[in-house]
Amino acid sequence: MSVSVASVTLPGGVSVFYREAGDVSAPTILLLHGFPSSSHQFRHLIPILAERYHVVAPDYPGFGFSKVPASIDFTYTFESLTDTVESFLDVKGIKTFVPYIFDYGSPVGLRLALRRPQAIPAIISQNGNAYMEGFGQAFWAPIFALWKASTPAEIAAASAPIREAALTLEGFRSQYWTGSIDPNKVEPESYWLDYALVDRPGNREIQLGLLRDYASNIELYPKFQAFFRDHRPHLLAVWGEDDIIFVPAGAEAFRKDLPDAEVHFLKAGHFPLETNLHEVASLMLNFLHERVDTPQGSRA
Repeated sequence: MSVSVASVTLPGGVSVFYREAGDVSAPTILLLHGFPSSSHQFRHLIPILAERYHVVAPDYPGFGFSKVPASIDFTYTFESLTDTVESFLDVKGIKTFVPYIFDYGSPVGLRLALRRPQAIPAIISQNGNAYMEGFGQAFWAPIFALWKASTPAEIAAASAPIREAALTLEGFRSQYWTGSIDPNKVEPESYWLDYALVDRPGNREIQLGLLRDYASNIELYPKFQAFFRDHRPHLLAVWGEDDIIFVPAGAEAFRKDLPDAEVHFLKAGHFPLETNLHEVASLMLNFLHERVDTPQGSRA
């Protein structure tokens, strides 16, 4: 199955790069990437899913190959990223979809769910957190410190260790390798592309700003959880059990609000699609067939 790549200019001027494949009349799977990646992380998954589904994967502003003209006063927050994806869906004419939420894709996808609850019959979470239990404390400690900073001097001091460790090639490679049962399966172009795109002028400041704004997502966790309880979407959690960023407790926590959630742990780290592609795809296809394709899979 071939995958097409294209860009679409949204009202307001942002140009969104995206990957797409499959029959547009089939149910849509919306793949929402994380940090520091882009739709490139789904390059191998898209052809597998597209045999049965319409699959689309956009790059957020500040990531991948999406472009924000200098003339636009764009604020890089999770609310703005969600605005962009929502506008992208409207331009593409996508009314209903199953979001695959990973890392940053979780708050983007769940913010969309709050706005359009009837559009989302099911959710697939791959290390996509929505609970305080899901934070790996050692990884997040410098970011928690950044959230506490208030003055420009405090923000600069808290940003320095993140800039020097996390926003580097080694920092990105570590996200792909740590917890992986076989780092040699990770294609090096994945983290090299992430690094090259973040290395563009001004992009590190964008990324630091988004890391600081991530705290706004935690404020919405009670609303995300209420959405689960009130609308009862089918949910599949596929989790790399050795992820140090979003730990397994975050997957198990879904069952507090969705007792029927399907939860699976893989011997993998933060990026299972690099090392456990066919396991993830098989679980997704079975879940989608049972919960989205068949009438008995729908909620009353």
